[in-house]
Amino acid sequence: MSTILPGAPLRVVAVTLSWLAFAACAATAQSSTDQPKLDTVLVTVDQAKVIRLPEKAQTVIVGNPSIADVTVQKNGVMVVTGKSFGTTNLIALDSSGSLLAESLVRVRAGSDSILTVQRGLDRESYSCTPTCQPTVQLGDANTYFGQVGGQTSRRNALATGGGGEAK
Repeated sequence: MSTILPGAPLRVVAVTLSWLAFAACAATAQSSTDQPKLDTVLVTVDQAKVIRLPEKAQTVIVGNPSIADVTVQKNGVMVVTGKSFGTTNLIALDSSGSLLAESLVRVRAGSDSILTVQRGLDRESYSCTPTCQPTVQLGDANTYFGQVGGQTSRRNALATGGGGEAK
């Protein structure tokens, strides 16, 4: 038979309340030291978006240039181009190196007009606008990507006067 000490339930409640109060304070302290929520720039792969830079911005840094690229214009405008699927960050600094702004850049897949054909482990993409034609997307099979990409490169070289033989 167990003996219940007088006031034992109150001590258990007091200890529990103290622990809960400590946990709440710790959570509040942690959230106040976290970085502020970042604005998000949404870009589609192979497309560009125009964004205004903060005043006095002198340096722009992209966390992962294989996901997004930027071109800074003279008039305080920046063009963000989606290069690959994923998320990276964008930082603007003033001339003394102080942080002016930081944003997330999310690069998403292209439009709904892309048809994906899966053949076993190999994938092929077609742009259906409105007739389906071969196109290359990240994740396509290497042979398909190389064939269609090679044709596209040769065509672009011919179109820009770079020559190149049509094969």
